[in-house]
Amino acid sequence: MANRAFLGLIIGAVALIVLSMSAFTVKETELAIKFRFGQIVRSDYAPGLHFMIPFVNNVRKFERRIITENYPAEQFLTSEGKILRIDFYIKWRIEDVSRYYQATGGIEDVAAGRLGSIVKDGIKGVIARRTIQQVVAAERAEFTGEILKITEGPTSGLGVELVDVRVKKIDLPEEVSESVFSRMRQDFDRQAKELRARGAEIAEKLRAEADRQRTEILANARREAEIIRGEGDARAAEIYAQAFQKNPEFYSFYRSLEAYRQALGTESDVLVISPDSDFFKYLNRASRR
Repeated sequence: MANRAFLGLIIGAVALIVLSMSAFTVKETELAIKFRFGQIVRSDYAPGLHFMIPFVNNVRKFERRIITENYPAEQFLTSEGKILRIDFYIKWRIEDVSRYYQATGGIEDVAAGRLGSIVKDGIKGVIARRTIQQVVAAERAEFTGEILKITEGPTSGLGVELVDVRVKKIDLPEEVSESVFSRMRQDFDRQAKELRARGAEIAEKLRAEADRQRTEILANARREAEIIRGEGDARAAEIYAQAFQKNPEFYSFYRSLEAYRQALGTESDVLVISPDSDFFKYLNRASRR
C-alpha cells in the first residue's frame, strides 16, 4: 500500500509538471511565437492562456508596446555641401512578429541597429535636398513625414512599424550659423510684416462693414421713429379734435391756459402784445367780472 501511494504521488507530481509546462500566458503587452523543433508554427496569439506540447514546442515572447531608441549625433551633408550634426531618436514597435524574428532573430538590439541605419539613410536623403536654412526652418511634421515615407519599405521588411522620428538637436557649423540665423530673422520679419498688413486690411474691411451696418441701423431707427412720431401726432390731433368737438369752449379755455403758462412763465422774456387781442380773452373776461 505504501509503495502504491508513493507511486501515485510521483505520477501526480509528474502530471502537474507536464501540465505546467504545457500552458503559457500571453499578456496584453506581449507578442508570442510558438516553435516546433525550432520552426515557427504559430504567431497570432491573443492575450490569455494557451497550451503547447512540452519538449516538442517552445514559446518566445516579445514587447508589443512602442519602443524608444536614442542614437548618437551623426553628420549629414546639405545641398550646399555643409555639414550638420544631428541628434535624433525613433519610436517603433513590432508589427509582424514572425517576420521580425526571421529578420532579427528576435534580438531587440539587432532590430534597433538596423532601424538606425535605415533612418540615417532617410535623414541623409531628406537633408541632401535642402539648404541649411531650409533644414532649420522646416516644419517638424513635414520633415518627419518625408523620413517615414522613405523608410516605410525597408522597415516593413523587418516586421516593424516606424512610429515617429524626432530630431533632438541640430549643430550648425560656426562659420554659417550666424548668417543662417540672420536670414531666418529677415524671413520671419518679412512674414510678420505680411501678416500685419493682412491683418490691417482685414481690420479695415471689418470697420467699414461695421460702419455701414451702423449707418443702416441708425437710418432704419430714425425712419421708424419718424413713423411712430407721426402716428402719435396724428393720434394726438385726433384726440384733440374729439375733445374740441365735445366742449369747444372748455377746450379753448384749456389751450389758452397752456399758452399763458408757456408764454408768461419766464422772467427774462419780453412779450409785446395788444391787451385787446384774443390772447387775453379769458383774462379780460375775468377782470370784468
